[in-house]
Amino acid sequence: MNMHALRNGFFLSALLTLSGCSILPEKAPSTLYRLPATTMQSDPATITQPERLGIATPEAGHLLSSNRIVVFPEGNVVNVYEGARWHEDTPDMLQAQLIAGLQQQELFANVSSDRLPHDLLLLSELRHFQSEYDTSPPSVNLQLDVQLLGADQQPVASTSFAIRERATSTGIPDVVSAFGSATDRLTEQLASWLITNAPN
Repeated sequence: MNMHALRNGFFLSALLTLSGCSILPEKAPSTLYRLPATTMQSDPATITQPERLGIATPEAGHLLSSNRIVVFPEGNVVNVYEGARWHEDTPDMLQAQLIAGLQQQELFANVSSDRLPHDLLLLSELRHFQSEYDTSPPSVNLQLDVQLLGADQQPVASTSFAIRERATSTGIPDVVSAFGSATDRLTEQLASWLITNAPN
């Protein structure tokens, strides 16, 4: 390589560095979504339990432990929505939503995460939290297995909740709204189950 070619190569490299140019295309930023705010209503006839309820972050498999919005487009294909993510990892988001909903229902003296003092503890495993194109528009499939522990840390009761909610369109905002509706229905069913199974 002669000196002229070497100087031209150095000049081009310096120009690209200074101008911030790149031969690689920039990746478009993802739109972050949160679940719609829950609007649970307390039942005046329900007696508030004196216990404090702690809700642990749900356990989940690898795919559901991230902030990716999972979709089953067809058959056995598993995918995620491109350019869209939850604003935090799915288990953390669901934990916060359950806490908010149960706080509004005023079933217990206090409802918080398990990091704060509590008398009862709700453990759970998130089995499904995805949209599925069983037909179009897709439906949201939510399944949460739960176990309630008493003050002695021994199991009191356990069950599984399975919810399906149809989106109004294939648009991601409408799919997110369906996730929100499914989570609200889960919270309502969980509240009824807790009223029946929480130790007196």
